[in-house]
Amino acid sequence: MPVDNEPVPKSTVDNYDLSDIEGIEADIAAMEEFAAGLKADLEENYVPHANQVAENMLAELPNGGEFYELFLFLGAHQQVQDATFRNVDGYVAGTYQFATSAEEISAKYRGADAFARAKLSDVQAAFEGNGDA
Repeated sequence: MPVDNEPVPKSTVDNYDLSDIEGIEADIAAMEEFAAGLKADLEENYVPHANQVAENMLAELPNGGEFYELFLFLGAHQQVQDATFRNVDGYVAGTYQFATSAEEISAKYRGADAFARAKLSDVQAAFEGNGDA
């Protein structure tokens, strides 16, 4: 809790002493299994429902005419509908990228020891989707 209404400092990596961290151990087989399961669940269980939600949101609503309150409601409804569509689409894209990143990282380190250390730059490159992982 801030004292005397001072702002709470933003947490960053610079705020922590990371010198004693030797590395992150990753179980490559588990990472591959997780990525495959996540993609399968997304494609089999989420995307079909997301498509149905998108189709339902395309239904044309009345314009509200001279009923001002209805006009305001429909405007707010459209904003919420747009946000919902962006969230559904963003979840699909983000989850797919997350699973793809896990696949790319596990593929890169598959031939290494049972537990491999991935460089932070490899993980960031995979999540940014620039293919450098």
